[in-house]
Amino acid sequence: MIYPKRQLILTCIAAILAGCVLHFLYQWLPNAVTALFSPVNESLWEHVKLVFWPFLGAALILNRDRPGGMRPWLLVLPGLCALMLILGWVYHVTLGGETMWVDIAIYVLVIVLGFWLSTRFSGPFKGFPWILPIIAAVALALLIGWFTLYPPEGLLFRDLAAVGSWLPLPC
Repeated sequence: MIYPKRQLILTCIAAILAGCVLHFLYQWLPNAVTALFSPVNESLWEHVKLVFWPFLGAALILNRDRPGGMRPWLLVLPGLCALMLILGWVYHVTLGGETMWVDIAIYVLVIVLGFWLSTRFSGPFKGFPWILPIIAAVALALLIGWFTLYPPEGLLFRDLAAVGSWLPLPC
């Protein structure tokens, strides 16, 4: 798909800014609805929302009136969320990092990479294999909702601001 460069850049910046606003939305308006879209704590899993919802919204805006245009964006979306988890795990858990500018840089890098990757695909997007990204995105949205309401135990879901982020070193 071809997108006007100006529209793509402005939408990417808007998605990044939307994620920044979403980061604080639950603190400003704590309720069950905002919890589905905004991190309720500083866990790695909760920060997936900062990538998922703004990227999905940007994809919807960029692909209105483009049949099949969402499919490359939905293909990239689960990978971006996984990359956000991996980079967050390496930085916070493995390296014990707690610097905010690195978190912001990781976030911006993931969003920009998503925009770039999504525009590398070209059609036609037909057939059963292209239903799989839709299923993956819906499944990820359901997991985000489920784990927001019923967070399991584990370091991925633990509030790292409250407990620290270093992995215990084996003796």
